[in-house]
Amino acid sequence: MRTRRFILSALAYLALTFPFAYVWHLVAFRPFYDRIAYFGNGEPIVALGFAAIAAQGLLLAYGFPFFQGGGKPFIEGLRFAAVFGAFLVTTQVVAAAAKHHAPATADWFLMEGLYMTIQFTLVGLAFGLINRPAKKGS
Repeated sequence: MRTRRFILSALAYLALTFPFAYVWHLVAFRPFYDRIAYFGNGEPIVALGFAAIAAQGLLLAYGFPFFQGGGKPFIEGLRFAAVFGAFLVTTQVVAAAAKHHAPATADWFLMEGLYMTIQFTLVGLAFGLINRPAKKGS
């Protein structure tokens, strides 16, 4: 049962995050990211982004059971997502602004903050659903 939940959680993270990230950054808001030179001089390496998101999914799926406290599944999922989403914001959003001065604008923090909030709300709800206790008699 734990293996099944681990695999489903990792796949849920990948299935929710990769398409959302692709559409957000490369389709819906591409002009914004081009304007602030987010991608530098070239195109992003989509396969590397996919690999990074897959690795994040595996790590988060592994860590979620250690974080559960026996509360309501969706609350547990959202609490987990808030903590680890905030961690990833510091490594992806704040660190990017620190390393590349161009994106360090209020618009940058607003766009990425909104993106990460939506992403981790969906992931937290999915993790809560996948890892909820089995119903008695099932």
